[in-house]
Amino acid sequence: MSKIDDYADVLKTLPVWEAYLLENSGLPGPRGNLELAYAAAEVGEEDRFKQLIASDERQTGHVAGDEYLVVCGLVGLGKWLTPQRSDLLAVLRHYANDERWRLREAVAMAFQGWGKLDMAATLDVLQGWVQGTFLEQRAAAAALCEPVLLKNKTHVLRVLSILDEITASMLTVKERKNDNFQTLRQGLAYCWSVAAVAAPEEGKRLMERWINCDDADIRWLMKENLKKNRLVKMDAAWVEENLQKVQTVKPQK
Repeated sequence: MSKIDDYADVLKTLPVWEAYLLENSGLPGPRGNLELAYAAAEVGEEDRFKQLIASDERQTGHVAGDEYLVVCGLVGLGKWLTPQRSDLLAVLRHYANDERWRLREAVAMAFQGWGKLDMAATLDVLQGWVQGTFLEQRAAAAALCEPVLLKNKTHVLRVLSILDEITASMLTVKERKNDNFQTLRQGLAYCWSVAAVAAPEEGKRLMERWINCDDADIRWLMKENLKKNRLVKMDAAWVEENLQKVQTVKPQK
């Protein structure tokens, strides 16, 4: 049995989860217990997840361990999502804009859970986040650029299109020292490589467009993607050629 299975078996026996989740959260620390969060998502019910999320409203400060309850609640919402559940989608959109990075990651994990069940519907909803805030754009990209979700060619092409739209929107941003813009920039610095390897021909073509772009931030995030081993394994010669392009041509400021 996996750790997730072990945790799930324990949770099934507990009428109240909070103490167990906090005790085994791994926080404060360098890494939260994702296996436990996934186990909770697997065996929990919608009302329990709402209760865990509501615990955030009772906090007087942002304590890492207490955040973990909200993380578990957000991740758990994934399997209850449908396009009609505007109430749950509103909760996730709210936390996609939260200042706490763990909660933002939990939003992406929730959508990944939904994507495993209904990727087409997940894409439809997250398409609507493309014109949203920087953090909503980042959440959409991070949620969709998960290898397990990128098996269907039609879905992969939609993901690449979403990344292309988000990247294009960066060109209109004038004030770029904004922390949320920098968070989006960092997210796109790996997302492109994940999607591109799932559809190499189309992925390389779209990446080349941005590799040849004058924009300094876009060229930087393309360079970071080109450093990823997954792209080297896909086409080492192409990576080398385009790394030279992005490193030798001085972009406009």
